Amino acid sequence: MKAMILKEFRQMRRDRRTVALMVGLPILLLVIFGYAARFDVTEIRTAALGPGAEMVEGMLDDAFTIVVTDTSGGAEEAEALLRDSEATVAIVTGAETKVFVDGTDLFSAQSAMRRAADFPGEVEAEILFNPELSTSIVMVPSLIGLILLFIGTVITSLGVVKEREQGTLEQLAVTPLRPVDVIVGKIAPYFLVAVIDMAVVTVVGLFVFDVPFRGSVLMFGAYAFVYLFVVLGLGVLISTVSRSQGEAIQLAIMVLLPQIMLSGMIFPLQSMAAGVRWIGYLLPLTYFVMGMKGIFLKASSASALAMPLLLLTLMATIIFVLAILRFRRDLAPKQRTATAPALEVAA
Repeated sequence: MKAMILKEFRQMRRDRRTVALMVGLPILLLVIFGYAARFDVTEIRTAALGPGAEMVEGMLDDAFTIVVTDTSGGAEEAEALLRDSEATVAIVTGAETKVFVDGTDLFSAQSAMRRAADFPGEVEAEILFNPELSTSIVMVPSLIGLILLFIGTVITSLGVVKEREQGTLEQLAVTPLRPVDVIVGKIAPYFLVAVIDMAVVTVVGLFVFDVPFRGSVLMFGAYAFVYLFVVLGLGVLISTVSRSQGEAIQLAIMVLLPQIMLSGMIFPLQSMAAGVRWIGYLLPLTYFVMGMKGIFLKASSASALAMPLLLLTLMATIIFVLAILRFRRDLAPKQRTATAPALEVAA
């Protein structure tokens, strides 16, 4: 029995990725649930508008962070600020004080409504874009990104690694195909499947869960196209550093888990500790969720949606360059060994 135990320890020590997953995953879960899993928002971005805008900050508790002050602004400006996600709450002062709340930011809206009861004087509150604070309306656009992330990272990486295990990937090394040709050829079927899945999920969300679609179809298509390249590129990149399907699944889990927890899809970014929140801003799902909420629920302006889309495009470019470089490194040695016998015969 002792020999068997020692053998298992030696085998475990050789499999460094499994050890890293066994040790790293519990630490990752602890950090995520310790610093990110919070529903009570203590930082609510607030716009103060109207004649008494400059005095509003002294009337609010510490949870309301003033990001915009405009003494000439009114209800229209308040709605525009919330539509473009420049603020979560807009307080318009005047003959009467009105509070506008962005209902798509679910937990921030709930926190703001609780605190609005403590405002001095008579205050009229109105929730925009999601008046009933429906969870399904907010979650369905985000779930599109999660489903595409799963297909892109897990299914694509397993498909490519399976060919490596079967030896068919090595056969590509002796073909005149470039690494970029191999990658595009590999992801094309998964891209088509992901597009179909996205269409199905979108239709179900619109007609079964009554999710509104208030924005631009063209902008939706742009976000979907770029995001698909991001997640499919991640899947290819995972496959290039995995020797087996088991390793690919392990790495995919390490990629999936932080994005689910830190993208703002479940837990609001405003409630996270500053260090963990910045990790969320490095994840592609974060910006896809921002875009989908703006497109589906608020009809955000093109200028407000441009920055998340630009960041997704940058991520897609970086990830695909890394995937191509990895493929080139993996295939180049095989190409040299495959052509060496032919040179010897010719000699």
